Amino acid sequence: MRSLALVVLLLMLPAVAVEAAPSPLTAGARYLVDQQRPDGGFGEPGGASAPDTTAWAVLGLKAAGRDPAAAGASGRSPTDYLRGQPYPLVTDLAMRVLALDSLGQDVGALGDELEGLRRPDGRIGQYVNSTIWAVIALRGIGRTVDPSTVRYLLRRQRPNGGWSWHPDGAPDSSDTAAALQALRAAGLSTRSAVTRRGVQYILRHRNRDGGFALTLGQESNAQATAWAIQGLLAAGREPGKGAFAYLRRLQRPDGSFRLSAQYGVTPVWVTAQVLPALARTTFPLR
Repeated sequence: MRSLALVVLLLMLPAVAVEAAPSPLTAGARYLVDQQRPDGGFGEPGGASAPDTTAWAVLGLKAAGRDPAAAGASGRSPTDYLRGQPYPLVTDLAMRVLALDSLGQDVGALGDELEGLRRPDGRIGQYVNSTIWAVIALRGIGRTVDPSTVRYLLRRQRPNGGWSWHPDGAPDSSDTAAALQALRAAGLSTRSAVTRRGVQYILRHRNRDGGFALTLGQESNAQATAWAIQGLLAAGREPGKGAFAYLRRLQRPDGSFRLSAQYGVTPVWVTAQVLPALARTTFPLR
């Protein structure tokens, strides 16, 4: 009887171990939580808090289902840190709007400031990318986007279907994915020709390893793959299992994600950008 009981116990152990293992999403969120600094902000390993890193960490935690407003060991929340930081670029302001809104803060004045930066041609800020993020931020707080801004983004789609960071720059898969999310949030149909061309542009950047490259001919990386997943989801398309499998292969034992098979830089930033894709959510986060 004793031998039989031992055999039964041993057969049960693998199942228990599997159930106890955290999901990639949970492990990634735990890693981000561990990178919170005493001032409430987030920073890369060995570094101080940084506004952009903190904003991304907040969004990554929200996407993963964690409360980003929870105070760290010091008793300070990300709100304490972000409220006192400057935002010299339009993208910084847009990220601040999204992060503080996710933290439950009133961002009405910041939203007004963001809307006030709209130019006569509809562009918000200096770049295509700044306009994309302004649209995402404004829709994230329930603001209507001026039609001139939507028209500006539609005009910036290149003949090959992609969007670029700069008005005169070369398109890439990540800015294209971000543009699709912004336009979808502004009401563009997933059946539109603009959406179809954007989707085809992104799909051309899929590599044999299941991941996506930023530009054609480059190796896959976690951030480009995460953006591609979100862009395709916003367009109503299924990214495929290979993209998610590629991201999971890049996760380290501590829960963070490598940038690529070759590089492991900026793990907090990379992890924060991967989590929304793993959660199958798009910007603005709901």
